[in-house]
Amino acid sequence: MDTRTGLPVVGMVGGGQLARMTHQAAIALGQSLRVLAVGEGEAAGLVAAEVSHGHHTDLDALRTFARGVDVLTFDHEHVPGDHLRSLVDEGVVVRPGPDALAFAQNKLLMRERMATLGLPNPAFVEVTQVDDAVKFGDDHGWPAILKAATGGYDGKGVWQLASADEAREQIPELLDAGMSLLIEERVPMVRELSALVARSPFGQGAAWPVVETVQVDGINTEVLAPAPGLSEAGTQRAQDVALRIAEQLDVAGVMAVELFETHDGGLVINELAMRPHNSGHWTMDGSRTSQFEQHMRAVLDYPLGTTDPLSPTVMANVLGAPETPTMSVDERLHHLYARYPDVKVHLYGKGERPGRKLGHVNVLGPIDEQTRAKARMAAHWLSAAEWPDGYSIH
Repeated sequence: MDTRTGLPVVGMVGGGQLARMTHQAAIALGQSLRVLAVGEGEAAGLVAAEVSHGHHTDLDALRTFARGVDVLTFDHEHVPGDHLRSLVDEGVVVRPGPDALAFAQNKLLMRERMATLGLPNPAFVEVTQVDDAVKFGDDHGWPAILKAATGGYDGKGVWQLASADEAREQIPELLDAGMSLLIEERVPMVRELSALVARSPFGQGAAWPVVETVQVDGINTEVLAPAPGLSEAGTQRAQDVALRIAEQLDVAGVMAVELFETHDGGLVINELAMRPHNSGHWTMDGSRTSQFEQHMRAVLDYPLGTTDPLSPTVMANVLGAPETPTMSVDERLHHLYARYPDVKVHLYGKGERPGRKLGHVNVLGPIDEQTRAKARMAAHWLSAAEWPDGYSIH
């Protein structure tokens, strides 16, 4: 407990943009989030008042950080489960707990648990030898999707195998490197969706509108909130699936359930993330309660906030350009606001490099081509200092 404020202390492992934006929400709750960052200059470390440095795989660093913290939470899923169990055994309150987080850390465990719960899964099998994958592909059809069970994100650790020959060519090297693998059937889909929910230790749950996520090369570039054309029944089904997962896995905090929508209107689970998520950044401006405030409420076991939308919202990620512009970010902001004074900008304080997530923009308005184009152009301008439509302020 912070004796200055009389409020509990939340420590977040990870110093990236999710911790930075959680810190912004913590300020409104009267708190200063404590952050464990790997090194100097990380996004949250630039703004948080209390920053410790240490690696999330170092148990001693985690122990030291957890002293004086009422609740320990995360901005990523990469803390070893054994370390978290040791902290729990020593009396540290960890939310989400290690037994829940394991299903976001290990895709094979997640698939097995979803199957046990009878939730919509693609066919899958663990791959311990090449023949496992070849038989699976021959039975379920090629192409098939090979995944690393742990460690993959933003398209990394995922391979589409077109044939048995490709499986024989690629899998031995991965197995020899000690990688745990699974293979899944390729789901014919219309689009990707995300159902974002929160759950408190008390058991209260809350769900935001289901959104559509637009992926380019495995990276989320755009979010449409709510998902255009998704029926009320489809929305309810996705939210029910996500809330059931949160309950069954005893999640505490925010969780995103990534989903495939199939051609017949069905839903298939893709992945889980037990933390604030890129698909929820729209909530910072488009919802009565942002995902970051909600995560703080949930891990502190406060009553959850309403998730009613304030407006339909388009979010576009600002990704580092292939070549860093000579124009300063400050000047780019001047030009952006001159053209689009209504665009909400969230920058993460990161150095620019190709493909890096530097920030995002939110545009409130109907989910139509005009709103989407404005969000895309604003994000592209901040990234590359050029307007795709050739606009000039002069």
